[in-house]
Amino acid sequence: MSGYCSSTNIIDVARKAIAIFAREGPKCCLVGSVASYAYGVSRTPNDVDLIILTELYDQERLKQMLVHSDSNFHLVNSRNIYATYKVLWYRFPSSYLAKRCKVDILDPGIMNIPNVPPEHLVSKAPYNLPLMPLISHLFLKLQAWSDHRAATRSDLQLKQYTDRRDIDQLLEIVYRSGDRIRSPVLKWLPESMVSAASTRLQDYLFRGSPSTRRQWEALGFVVQLENAGVFISHCPYCSHARS
Repeated sequence: MSGYCSSTNIIDVARKAIAIFAREGPKCCLVGSVASYAYGVSRTPNDVDLIILTELYDQERLKQMLVHSDSNFHLVNSRNIYATYKVLWYRFPSSYLAKRCKVDILDPGIMNIPNVPPEHLVSKAPYNLPLMPLISHLFLKLQAWSDHRAATRSDLQLKQYTDRRDIDQLLEIVYRSGDRIRSPVLKWLPESMVSAASTRLQDYLFRGSPSTRRQWEALGFVVQLENAGVFISHCPYCSHARS
């Protein structure tokens, strides 16, 4: 992000991109900081992450759709000299601060992002934008925390603390919403994603935020503390439980 972009700026960019894709055909939904903000996380989003729920177009074609439809979307070379792709940004017109916002176009499968059936997308007032369902979004944030902890770059490692604050707020939102892993509406959720969340949760409760244990249990996880470690198994009544 260049210059200061308010939450209104970022939401506006997301809305423009979603509207263009709606006209062109591809269905999409938000993840990342914009989705967290739309769900009620207090942190101002810093970029736009869009998942495109189709295999008809590759990422570069999708970026071109935005660039051709709105000249404020533009492509720049990656800082990685070996990259074969370009990076998508949105520049805010008439801004003396030269504000711009990065836009990431993602496909299901990349970074373990699930392919969400369109009927399960969520829309929350007041923004009414298509969002990754809440629990799966929480699991992706948990994955981001784990990845940032394991990163070798110091700037990425620092993101784990922002991730933790986001996760704890999202967890409280999920808890209040009444969403649970055993819910029939989550039968679409891949078992591999639930299993991976269980493994990451072991580390999160030990090294991240141990005080959130009861809320995770309310979601449908069984947490056992043994030998100063945390062991996770699925709730026996959960629709995703293993036999």
